[in-house]
Amino acid sequence: MPTMVVEDPLGVECVFSDGSRAVFGLDGSPNPCLARDLAVGLVELIHPHGTVDAAGSVGHYVRSLRRMVLHLAGRGFAGGAGDLRRGQLAEFWMAGPAALEATTRALVEGFARSGRALGEGVLELAAGRHFNIQPNRQALPPYPEAEWDRLIEVCRALVDESYAAHRKALLSVVGGRHPGEGGWTAENFCWLLARTGPIGTPELAETVGVTVNVFRNRGGTRGLHQAVQAVFPHLDTLIAYQLLFGVYSGIVPDGIADLGVGDIEWAGDSTVLLSYVKGRTSSESLNLPRVAVRLLEQWLSHSALLRGLVAEADRDKLWLGMSQVGNSRLVRDVDRNSVHRWVRRFGVVGDDGQPMKIHRSRIRTSHQSMRDKNAWTGSARATIDPNHTPSVEGDHYLTATTPAQLHAVETIVEDAQHDILRRAHPPTVITEEDAAALAEGYPQLIAELGLDDVAIAELVGGARDVFTAACGDQLSGLHGPAGKPCPARPWVCLLCPLAVFAPRHAGNLLRLKAFFSRQWQQMPAAHFMGSSQGEPKSRHGMILVRQRCGSVSSSAASRSFSWSSS
Repeated sequence: MPTMVVEDPLGVECVFSDGSRAVFGLDGSPNPCLARDLAVGLVELIHPHGTVDAAGSVGHYVRSLRRMVLHLAGRGFAGGAGDLRRGQLAEFWMAGPAALEATTRALVEGFARSGRALGEGVLELAAGRHFNIQPNRQALPPYPEAEWDRLIEVCRALVDESYAAHRKALLSVVGGRHPGEGGWTAENFCWLLARTGPIGTPELAETVGVTVNVFRNRGGTRGLHQAVQAVFPHLDTLIAYQLLFGVYSGIVPDGIADLGVGDIEWAGDSTVLLSYVKGRTSSESLNLPRVAVRLLEQWLSHSALLRGLVAEADRDKLWLGMSQVGNSRLVRDVDRNSVHRWVRRFGVVGDDGQPMKIHRSRIRTSHQSMRDKNAWTGSARATIDPNHTPSVEGDHYLTATTPAQLHAVETIVEDAQHDILRRAHPPTVITEEDAAALAEGYPQLIAELGLDDVAIAELVGGARDVFTAACGDQLSGLHGPAGKPCPARPWVCLLCPLAVFAPRHAGNLLRLKAFFSRQWQQMPAAHFMGSSQGEPKSRHGMILVRQRCGSVSSSAASRSFSWSSS
């Protein structure tokens, strides 16, 4: 809950939805009255009153507030927000830039939302069209598949090689000795580091009883660096783990960077519910994919020794690693420059042959895009991320796709539109009175399928019956290859535009309903839904009906179906 300190010094204290706090001072303003009024508007923009829910965003508004107060004070304005006039604000906003105009307009609107009065026409101006239109920022597209595969390959190779060296180092610890007694070998250095924890070259030289210069001149640093890199994970390995974890899980970059060991909730041997904080919203959780769980298990094993040797305050941090070989400092943050140096160091190149530009937000976009391409399973949610609107997800995950993915999306849309149009046609039902006048009362079937008098007579007479209905043309079914009998199950006819229902089919329809009722009572819901899509007995019964449908009455077909699926 944001609160404003009205006494001197003036400031705004915020408590965000993730539990973090921040205090922003506004003292030293040339116009304290205007600064206080705009701070009131700022409070209305902060969670839970508004959508601003991060310290960085509030800081951006505070800087804009100071610039606005300073600019107007330089023009001789000494009143509060209620004394502002349209001309003053228009002059300030027209001077730009666009970000300053947008934030200060929001502050003025927030002041009015708090119930305070503004000058005539000021609120309309603040809520109106901006003078400086902010550029339309296009979302970063997913990585091309070749670049995506190269990134995964480099990360996977580095992770596996580093973990194999770590396991080998742990085995060598068993037979190791103190380097001062057994010699300056990598195995003995591993033995020492497993007991002392991360130490720098000067400290280790002192431990073995020599000076730093002697240690370096005698080649001790070579074995030490080899041992330190094997025993403890370093920055390069940590970056590879983080990038690969983002590839496998699709979690936002700030959520990955701030993870702690306490955020991992194990729900069995292979299931992890991971809680993280998305900076723009609030706490979220994700049931990790299996491959991400395995990677997380490997990282916890890789960093277990280091975690047990560092200070208590650092042990809860998930991404725990050494910043530099030969130095005892831990990694505090993985910034953009570190990632760029990592790309050049390991030769990760893009399709243009240049060092690949790693955008960790783009990794999330690529994860969602590749997931939808590899397995289109649908979702009970309206969007991929509950914090996104459908329009945002359309911009991020549908329009920004590779040609193959775009073709897949267009095919899905076309199929969906075809299904909607097909289901819009009502089922064809004829009564005994209509049967004689079928040619006149059913022109749609004649026009679309080109049926002749013989085919119509077969429909009316029952020669084309397929258990629940009469089929206009079995060789032109919508659910199988053209020219071959339709492979659809009996209940699919209920939605097929080729089906014609007559009174003689009522008995079989009731038998089908009774069959499903029995199955529903005898089976769990999930098993019932799965068997209704691929239940072998029903499929065998349908094949038998089709083989005999030309010469068997519907009652005989009913007995065949009941026998095959009982």
